[in-house]
Amino acid sequence: MKIVPPAVLSLFGLLVTLDGARAQPIRAVYDVYAAGMTVLQLEALFDISAAGYRVETQLRTRGVAATIVPGQQVAQVVGAWQAGEARPSSYRAQGTWRGRERLVVLGWEAGNPVVQTMLPPEEEEREVVPPDARRGTIDALSAIALLSRTVAGSGGCEGQAPVFDGRRRSDFASQSGGLEIIRPWGDAWHGQALRCRFVGRQVAGFLRDQPRGEAARPQQGTAWMAAPFAGAPPIPVRIEMPSRWFGTATAVLLRAESSAVAQRRQ
Repeated sequence: MKIVPPAVLSLFGLLVTLDGARAQPIRAVYDVYAAGMTVLQLEALFDISAAGYRVETQLRTRGVAATIVPGQQVAQVVGAWQAGEARPSSYRAQGTWRGRERLVVLGWEAGNPVVQTMLPPEEEEREVVPPDARRGTIDALSAIALLSRTVAGSGGCEGQAPVFDGRRRSDFASQSGGLEIIRPWGDAWHGQALRCRFVGRQVAGFLRDQPRGEAARPQQGTAWMAAPFAGAPPIPVRIEMPSRWFGTATAVLLRAESSAVAQRRQ
């Protein structure tokens, strides 16, 4: 049920310019809906500058989903930009799913990921991702940072990303679908955003008890990207994608503010 996220644009005048100045980190809060109910709550920190990036997420299941697949997870990545590409240096994801602790710690050497810690062991539940398939990959949070930078720089979301999260190896590709107006709906963010269509396909690291054809089937989704307020970097303000248990899941941005403002509220 990962909303990866992997997933930015409002009006061009609101886009942050990555010109060497450090953009203010922002905190964003999302609710994820499926089958007419809230299934996840997600809080994210986006710290994206000309030199590099840091993305943090905290998520937990809610409602019926918390009964079926109870879980929570905290993840963080730190990386830099090299020749326009994301180059993560460290990634950590830790949480509990269905009462079992899970931990993934990745480092990168010469642009290739190295698994430093894995609980439970990869081979216990999944086929091991071969070394050749891991080369040159980035994590899902780095892919989101790259999309934000791409939109801020070009006004479009065309791109590709080979993703490895320590257990699964997937390919993602995105393309622009034009500017759209997101209408007011409850407390969710609304305004003009860039529609980005994306396709993800798992290529390795399959669950041992899941049919290969089902797991490898391309998954299509849509992310709407916008600067949530003037001076903010473009981030996902709405995401629609399939989930394993509840059909189509929709993540909506409830609020976003600079991290300095968020800390003053605490």
